[in-house]
Amino acid sequence: MLRNWDLLSDELQLALSSAALRQAVNTIAGQAEVLAGEMEAGTLADLGGPDALRLLAVVVRGAGRCDQLTAGTA
Repeated sequence: MLRNWDLLSDELQLALSSAALRQAVNTIAGQAEVLAGEMEAGTLADLGGPDALRLLAVVVRGAGRCDQLTAGTA
């Protein structure tokens, strides 16, 4: 295993960074959806959070696809 990031090619650094970012997006969006469901189920206090969390999930997932988003569709 390489222990120095700088020894990796630029292409491999980009591929690894992109994969890590995709995983982070899926984790954040997934957790937002879980929290929204918990609020709807009454497990967590609902102070208007489920809709906001679902909007966060859409925005996070769409951040890497800005060209595919249309205003007013969140």
